[in-house]
This record gives sequence, C-alpha cells and structure tokens, in this order.
Amino acid sequence: MIRVEDLHKHFGGFRAVDGASLSIEQGSITGLIGPNGAGKSTLFNVIAGVLKPTSGRVFMGDEDISGLPPHQLFHKGLLRTFQLAHEFASMTVRENLMMVPGGQTGETIINTWFRRGRIEQEEAALRKKADEVLDFLTIRHLTHEKAGNLSGGQKKLLELGRTMMVDAKIVFLDEVGAGVNRTLLGTIADAIIRLNKERGYTFCVIEHDMDFIGKICDPVIVMAEGKVLAKGSAADIMQNEAVIEAYLGTGLKNKEMIGA
Repeated sequence: MIRVEDLHKHFGGFRAVDGASLSIEQGSITGLIGPNGAGKSTLFNVIAGVLKPTSGRVFMGDEDISGLPPHQLFHKGLLRTFQLAHEFASMTVRENLMMVPGGQTGETIINTWFRRGRIEQEEAALRKKADEVLDFLTIRHLTHEKAGNLSGGQKKLLELGRTMMVDAKIVFLDEVGAGVNRTLLGTIADAIIRLNKERGYTFCVIEHDMDFIGKICDPVIVMAEGKVLAKGSAADIMQNEAVIEAYLGTGLKNKEMIGA
C-alpha cells in the first residue's frame, strides 16, 4: 500500500531521514521502532505530507504522493495521529467525532440560512455514525464529556475514533501508548486489531513499548540514524544483533530493554 524509495529529509546539515526505503503491505499492522532520534516521526511526517521530502519518493499504491499536503492525503484515505492528541478541548467527545468528515453542508454560511433541512439530515447521520464509533471503542459513556477532560489514553482512543469517521485506508499512529495506562493500552491494542481484522484497516505504528509492538505488529521495521536497519517479525527483531547494538549505542543496558 505504501512504498518509500530512497527518502531523505534534511534540516540544514542534519539528515533526519537519510536514504530510507521501506514498504507497508496492505492489510498489515506494521511496527516502526528505533532509538530516539532515529528519524521515525520525521519519516511519518514526510509520508503524511506534514513535511516535504528533500529527495526520494513516496507511493500509495501506484500513485506518487511525494510532497502532497495532508488535506489531499486525507481525502485519499491516508491519516496520521500524533504523539500529543489534538482534540477540540471545549467540545464533547461526540462533537469531536462529528467534526471530522470534510465537505459538510453546514460549513458554508449561506447554507445555514437556506439548507437547514439538508444540514439536519447530515448531522443526524454523523451523530449515528459517531455513536457507532463510540460503541466500537467501548467509550459510549464519554459521549457528552468535554474532550479536554479526558485522560491521555482516552484521548488516544478518541484520535483512533476520528479515523473511523472517514474511509481511512491506512493510518499512521505515532506513539499511541505514550502516557497511557496498561488497561487503556490493552483497549487501544484490541481496537487496532479489530479495525484491522474486521474493517480492513492498514496501520503503521511507532511505539517504544515492545510488549505492545509484539502483541499487534507483524512485520516490524527498525530505523537508526535515518536509515532502515532491519525488518522482520517482532521475535526476530528482538534477537537481531544489529538492532541490539543500535539500542545499546543510545544507552540501553541489555537485551531485556528491547524485549529480548
């Protein structure tokens, strides 16, 4: 589904992504791991159009999407979440979900005067879909809660819910487990697996929690110093000497630190 060819992203003399090439297969949950500063989030940002590549190409299927802005990629079904959730804090959880789909009739002021019936029909359909998403994620009890009051894990579930409000084809999740307690992390993992198995979502996940990666991801891609270092199953990656050395070089003390 996604193919990255010799991708570079430089910031002055710093090469955050330095010739990375990789592929993400349709229907997979692909993990992306590596030491801090390996270039993982920068790679995500380039693929998702947040940053333009210095050189190299990104393909979605057979289409070259290199450098396309996020709103165009959104309409193609490529979505990206961030380490810090970007919720509308003063709006309810349901309202946050209903805001996602673009091109709503009510977005135009003149339509609010002359197309009230159409707007009400759309809002009713969006409300129904939002409630279905809340049920799927087992957070229906948070329907009327202000999003700004949610815990870190609940906000991550809300972000996942947003991807369900449109026809997402591939979702890039950046440290979905950061600041999330173990119970909610399990809920998030189960939701990702269900979306993959039941709805055909393709995921690529940056995460430092190797238990989480091992539970949901196959294959796992390892980055170090802006390059792809290895690719394989979570079990194989955890025993890969080059991967262990890459982590050791940033201060990890032993194999157990990466789950081996």
